[in-house]
Amino acid sequence: MNPAAELGFSGDPEQHGDRGDGMLHAQRTWDGTLATNRLDTLGVNVERQRMEIQEVTATVSLLVDGWPDDVMKSVLSVMDHTRARVLALDLGNVDGAGDVLRELAERYPERITAWHVAETPHWRGGTATWGESRMKLLQLDESEVHVLMETYVLLRGDALTPLIAAVAEGAVAAGWKGAEPGDGEPRPAGPGKVRALTGELMAVRRAQAFRALPAEARYAGNADLELSLALPGDLVVPEEPLPVVALEPHAVAPDYRDREARRNYGEVLRMLRAS
Repeated sequence: MNPAAELGFSGDPEQHGDRGDGMLHAQRTWDGTLATNRLDTLGVNVERQRMEIQEVTATVSLLVDGWPDDVMKSVLSVMDHTRARVLALDLGNVDGAGDVLRELAERYPERITAWHVAETPHWRGGTATWGESRMKLLQLDESEVHVLMETYVLLRGDALTPLIAAVAEGAVAAGWKGAEPGDGEPRPAGPGKVRALTGELMAVRRAQAFRALPAEARYAGNADLELSLALPGDLVVPEEPLPVVALEPHAVAPDYRDREARRNYGEVLRMLRAS
């Protein structure tokens, strides 16, 4: 009735085959090995890396520019799945997102430091630019590893440990996604060593980030590529997929987004030609 079970392979729960069958025993051993490998992928490697980097300090930096529901989910995902501290800069309390950040900082005073400024984001009609805001976060941070993260990114597990471990092992930066810039649109790249990293989730040696950060960039689009290209050293994407999901990217005015992204990508192409 179940040829697979008769041959000793996995059948349905009611048909296990002959327990004394050698093929069945071999199959169970095989299944156990696969389960161990999956467990290693899911947790054992991360726990080993966590022990190796326990002396390495790391901080997640966030620019809060609206979308309060996403801010709540994103920050809580860091609290739930990692031991990292969060350093957040609220730009103008857009749509009450700064109030949400204040509530979270009061809930986790040992792990969240929140700064609030009156200037609203340049990409939403204000004066605060991406470059100067990111530079302020770098200056406020005191950690060895600075993690850039967008507030539409959620962690479903400890996605930070593999990134921080890659930096501790010698990379200047490690990220969730790699990119290969070129004359057209940048193409996805990785895992392994890559030419550039995107900024949705990127861990970087803070000391090296100061000179690489494009402080003049008004908008994030492609400025993350410019940052990673200016870093002196290897850029990597971990071999194993990270437990990360992205919500809908935060939309800004299309004409502004496209103009600023083209401006930033022009600098990326200039850097590529110079190298």
